[in-house]
Amino acid sequence: MSNNNEMIDGFRASASYINAHRNKIFVVLLSGEALADDNLKNIVCDLSLLHSLGVKLVLVHGARPQITQALEKQGLQSRYHRNRRITEAECIETIKQTVGALSVTLESMFTRGLSGTPMHDADIRLCRGNFVTAKPLGIHDGIDFQYTGQVRKIQNGAIAQLLSNNNIVLLSNLGYSLTGEIFNLSAEEIATKVAIALNAEKLILMIPSEGVMDDEGKLIASLTEEDAKFHANRLAEKDDAESNCIRHALLAALRAYSNNVHRSHLISYRSNGSLLQELFTREGNGSLLSSDSFDKLRNAVINDVTGILSLIKPLEENGTLVERSRERLETEIDNFVVIELEGITIACAALYPISVECGELACIAIDPHYFNNGFGDRLLAHIEKIAKEKSLNKLFVLTTVAAHWFLERGFVEVDVAMLPEERQALYNFQRKSKVLKKDLN
Repeated sequence: MSNNNEMIDGFRASASYINAHRNKIFVVLLSGEALADDNLKNIVCDLSLLHSLGVKLVLVHGARPQITQALEKQGLQSRYHRNRRITEAECIETIKQTVGALSVTLESMFTRGLSGTPMHDADIRLCRGNFVTAKPLGIHDGIDFQYTGQVRKIQNGAIAQLLSNNNIVLLSNLGYSLTGEIFNLSAEEIATKVAIALNAEKLILMIPSEGVMDDEGKLIASLTEEDAKFHANRLAEKDDAESNCIRHALLAALRAYSNNVHRSHLISYRSNGSLLQELFTREGNGSLLSSDSFDKLRNAVINDVTGILSLIKPLEENGTLVERSRERLETEIDNFVVIELEGITIACAALYPISVECGELACIAIDPHYFNNGFGDRLLAHIEKIAKEKSLNKLFVLTTVAAHWFLERGFVEVDVAMLPEERQALYNFQRKSKVLKKDLN
């Protein structure tokens, strides 16, 4: 029963994300490394689920390791310059066959619909076409890249039309020139250019690690532009395939960032369900580079009651906060402020006027997934700002566990007798809360 309740609660919690993602365009990069991973079948099922929930998908697949392997079987050695493969004329036929086979294999995976499988009756239409016009990369440092190309134009109108007709669009790393030649392109470049051309809501880049990791191996959930550049440069110093894959993804995310693509997600292709966890849960899964406001601090409204209750319930259960009923919270909602992330309430606090000159800070609660992100300081600063606007010159707080945190922020401990009489009458001597005060003048 407990597992069933968790499943039900999780499904209900995902509803706001489902509504937010419906009819949005997501461009998903499946690197050649992702196509070779055993988890690919689960990724395909998850992408099919996104499609069934109304997300408009453009999939771009690469073929870097497969091309290298195919060329080696032909006795051809891959040559690189500036981290780009030089595509000789004798290689292009092998590359065409390799990429074409990968595209066909992906098509077949989206066609599966046996009874008892996650894709039963999915009836997905996957469309391919010459939607990427290419041109030769040219000669750099005296090196002729020959059939290595770059994007000249994205046929975004044709892609948008297919998406509007409920199709998934599949693109490979091949592009076609105006003279009919075929060029080997960077899949990361294609994915980025498509996301920009379609004004996509998200660019999703599947990488081998859980996301971008710091020097201690911990996940960096939220990346700034400076963070992304730093880690891309750090990865350039390494020459292993995994670091190279992540670096390519980071550079693609940065290009999208500078061209107003709202959000770029770097998610593991090895972790089962990572795509769904990133898109439909509060804690997410992976690293996010965002070009828009990451979170919003605002006054609470009646629709925030459910979110606030979910934040404060664990604290009420362990005795940190005094229990508040939904009815009480609804009547007191004007006293609250919240921090919202992607439509989800992740932190809250309240200011209760006690008298004409003092107020009480209460009910600070932060989602555990966002501890140590400075949200407590932001809430406190905002509450103090509101108090001053209301001409309050003293701020009290009663706490059983967080006195040290408040002392570090300018509060001083005082006796219960220092509380205004109307608040003293409500003091719970069984809880033995410490009383702290801060002068706002």
